[in-house]
Amino acid sequence: MKKFLSAVAGTTLAMGLLTGCGSADVDEPAVVIEVSNMSYSPASVTIEKGQTVQWHFDDSGLPHDVAGDGPLEGDLKSELLTEGTYEYTFDEAGTFTYHCTPHPAMVGTIIVQ
Repeated sequence: MKKFLSAVAGTTLAMGLLTGCGSADVDEPAVVIEVSNMSYSPASVTIEKGQTVQWHFDDSGLPHDVAGDGPLEGDLKSELLTEGTYEYTFDEAGTFTYHCTPHPAMVGTIIVQ
């Protein structure tokens, strides 16, 4: 009986340790940014290197995009959308800005630590 209880306790401990070692669900974006009413909300976010940002477009009839500035120019680039989502994974640390091509006053910042 002692061997059985030791085996159960050992297995339970091992399972608990392995559960604690798991990582966050990689399918879930670190941050969701809403794109509507001529703005990105929130306009500035801070994330960890390797995390994904998802922009959620919901502005019927008024298309917007996400266009990277500086080092992300041409790499961070969505289509013009009135609805739907666009995702980008930030693999480098730094501060990155982006804008909406047809509405240059729409700007946002991603700070990657």
